[in-house]
Amino acid sequence: MRKQGLLGKLLIVSAGPLLAVLGVLVWGCLTEDGDGSDRSDRAGAAMVAVSVPELGGQALEGESLFKDNCAVCHGVNAAGRDGAGPPLVHRIYEPGHHGDGAFLLAALRGVRAHHWPFGDMPPVEGVSQSDVESIVAYVRLLQRANGIN
Repeated sequence: MRKQGLLGKLLIVSAGPLLAVLGVLVWGCLTEDGDGSDRSDRAGAAMVAVSVPELGGQALEGESLFKDNCAVCHGVNAAGRDGAGPPLVHRIYEPGHHGDGAFLLAALRGVRAHHWPFGDMPPVEGVSQSDVESIVAYVRLLQRANGIN
C-alpha cells in the first residue's frame, strides 16, 4: 500500500511540470509558423495574393454581394482571412472539384468543414439563389484571372 501511495504522489508532482511543458509546446504550435513568426499578428490577414481583373456585368454585381455577405470570412477578393475562413481563389475550389452547385448549397444550407480547419460554414442569411449565382460568377472570374480553371 505504501509503495502505491508514494508512486501516486510522484506522478502527481511530476505531472504539473509535464503539463506546463506540453502547454507551452501546444501554444507554440498554434501561434507560430515553422519560421518562428507569430501568427497572432496576422489574424484576419489575406491568405493568398489575388490579381483582380476588370469586372463587368454579373461579376461586378457579385463583387458587391461578396463584400456584403462573404468577405467577413473569405476575405477581400476571396483571398481568405487567416483565422476566419479559407481563400476561394485556391485550387481546391476549381470548378472540377467544387462546381457552382457546391457554392450554392454551401451558401444556402451551410457546409461541414472538410478541407480547412476553420470549422463548419453556416448558411449565409439573406442571400437568394440569384445572389449566389452572381457571387459565383465573381469568384470564378477571380479564379480564372489567377490561373485556376
